[in-house]
Amino acid sequence: MRILIIEDDRKLVEFIARGLRAERFAVDTVSNGRDGLTYINAYPYDLLILDLMLPVLSGTEVLKRTRTTHPSLPVLVLTARDAIEDKVAHFEAELVVRTKALMRRAPVERNDVLRIADLELNRLTQQVRRGGHRIDLTVKEYALFEYLLCSPGRVFSRTMILNHVWDQSFEGVTNIVDVYVRYLRKKVDEPFPIKLIHTVRGVGYCVREAHAD
Repeated sequence: MRILIIEDDRKLVEFIARGLRAERFAVDTVSNGRDGLTYINAYPYDLLILDLMLPVLSGTEVLKRTRTTHPSLPVLVLTARDAIEDKVAHFEAELVVRTKALMRRAPVERNDVLRIADLELNRLTQQVRRGGHRIDLTVKEYALFEYLLCSPGRVFSRTMILNHVWDQSFEGVTNIVDVYVRYLRKKVDEPFPIKLIHTVRGVGYCVREAHAD
């Protein structure tokens, strides 16, 4: 899941982003409304966290335009009347809960448990099990596998995966998607006869059930 935070207070942004990344979300941050709209139109976000008092373009205007162009995007508004200290105190207790609740109420259909073959991914507990055995995934491995598993059979390009699973601060190796797909295969596929993660040459990757060789 990918989240955009539009907030001009750096301390607050860092606090919120750190907490959300610990919960396996990819997080982008911008400090003004104009850049926020640019990001909203450029990337497929699952949630927008928005301050109403923004420089360049107000949060109210950002919200208005977003409702027109992306009506199904859930938005969590930071109350402008709160002091920064109060915001931080409140978010420490409830931000992740509110974020997950908003995503569950989104109009886009969302299943809390994803299944294929003998594998099950529980989005609420963020656990993956296959053949009755738990598979321990890292934060990025889980985010990547959840993204692929959301649409079994659909082929995702490397660019699509990078844009959804990694945030805009990523400046790592260019083949990071391929590296993490290899990590996933070792855990999800290699111990089992039925392979789920497939390469579509020249295009990208998909998750689908295939018969054992």
